[in-house]
Amino acid sequence: MNKYGFIKPGDVVVDLGSAPGGWLQSSRRIVGEKGFVLGVDLRTVEPIGEPNVHVIIGDVTDPETTTRIKAILPRPADAVISDISPNVSGVWELDHARQIDLARHSLRIATSILADNGNFFVKVFQGEMLDDFIREVEKCFLTTRLVKPKASRSESAEIYLLGLNYREAPGT
Repeated sequence: MNKYGFIKPGDVVVDLGSAPGGWLQSSRRIVGEKGFVLGVDLRTVEPIGEPNVHVIIGDVTDPETTTRIKAILPRPADAVISDISPNVSGVWELDHARQIDLARHSLRIATSILADNGNFFVKVFQGEMLDDFIREVEKCFLTTRLVKPKASRSESAEIYLLGLNYREAPGT
């Protein structure tokens, strides 16, 4: 995360799909005591034990979750991370479609809670639907790039799409 500079000290960060908590911990280390980190997951996440890290149980496909996120945040988010994955079926076309759907829900949340010039980091699976999703993200961010963190296995089809410098999409 540090390599790409999309989270800075003092930032407000939302981590969608935060279980088991690795991104929460990394985000907290970067934002420090003056930042704020909110995790959202379908499952309970072990508390990090920091006063500026909060976790809620929520489903990114439910619009009510966005309302709950907004109620907790101290101000618009500087960064939204989405490491959500579907339950993998082993049928690649289905798994890819489910992953892109979750990424779209994450983008919807991000564009409703991000501050101007905020950043978005989302897990995607490589496949035929990826290019369309990239174009959707490009409408909302000045810069986009595909990245593969070192923690991701080289043979894995998972990669991350990074959107930097949020701007409202035309017509919204």
